[in-house]
Amino acid sequence: MITCGTVTVATRADLASCPGWQRAFSHGRKDWRYYEIVEDTLHQDFEFRYLVLHDDAIQPFFVLDQDLTAGAGKVLRSIVNGVRRVWPRFLKMRTLMVGCSAGEGHLAAEGVGDELAGALLQVARQSKAGLVVMKEFPSRYRAALANFLRLGFTRVPSMPMTRLNIEYASFDDYVAKKLSKPTRKSLRRKLRAAERAHPPIELQVVNDVTEFVDEIYPLYLAVFARSNLHFEKLTKEFFCAIGQRMPDKVQFFIWRQAGKAVAFSLCMVHGDAIYDEYLGLDYAVALDLHLYFYTLRDIIDWAIARGIKWYVSSALNYDPKLHLRCDLAPLDLYVAHTSPLVNAFIKRLLPWLEPTRSEPLLQRFPNFSEVWG
Repeated sequence: MITCGTVTVATRADLASCPGWQRAFSHGRKDWRYYEIVEDTLHQDFEFRYLVLHDDAIQPFFVLDQDLTAGAGKVLRSIVNGVRRVWPRFLKMRTLMVGCSAGEGHLAAEGVGDELAGALLQVARQSKAGLVVMKEFPSRYRAALANFLRLGFTRVPSMPMTRLNIEYASFDDYVAKKLSKPTRKSLRRKLRAAERAHPPIELQVVNDVTEFVDEIYPLYLAVFARSNLHFEKLTKEFFCAIGQRMPDKVQFFIWRQAGKAVAFSLCMVHGDAIYDEYLGLDYAVALDLHLYFYTLRDIIDWAIARGIKWYVSSALNYDPKLHLRCDLAPLDLYVAHTSPLVNAFIKRLLPWLEPTRSEPLLQRFPNFSEVWG
């Protein structure tokens, strides 16, 4: 361990002597086990570390080389790519990110925001990182993280998650009571296409997907390849480990046709909510059978039958979520450079780089104003 100001920087090995680690994030679905799984299975150039704060609160972070234009629109990326022909590192920076490399970030405990804000720039300099980012923290943390803004950080939105209240008797009941007549008609037509499929589609629900990982992983890669925004790329080891090490939180839904997996979803259950984390589809049949909507129907029916009240989905694919009357669940980025001069430039640049600018559909959601707050 290395002491840095008021906090201590620890490695994974050091956590064995930190009594607070195996209580970390127990208030959420992605507890300390999830962070260990991510570190063990994501084969990317992330350097994982941990900040030990007061009362043994432990805040994970990681260091990477970050492309600041990753979420920008096509026009700006095209301009930047032109500059990079002569300056390859333009708008690429070694970055310290606080949070989770595979999902949204959370504070380790109440009252640690000010301690983090006071220490992070020093920790970044020690890590030879010029940029500091609080990665994708839900908007409910804005009051707890207010001191970051006073210390020179800039808050901009990341791509929001979505949430849907599912306190209905069934998915059909939700459709009848919540959706507009044109959307009901369109959705029912799409569901009939899958229901009439021959051979019929069958659902399998398991905690541990190890036995089937060779079937589902290509489906995940197919969806990953079609996305315009990439950050983490999951591995087969991740899908196996999360079911084995977090069976109390994880459900895998696998849809099969004639025994062949044609879709799957990794979901996590916590409290009164189900979180639809990662989707995989066989695009040879997925579009004709409207499998996105078919999988959604089955997951929501499964959740309603177990008394779950909220369906929460990860970012992107906003068009169907808009028509299904989902609300946005905003996520924030807090960004600062260790150099005051560069930070002044970053503050002016960030509004042009933040990812929501490239998704005009977001403005049609009724609670879009919450994205910026």
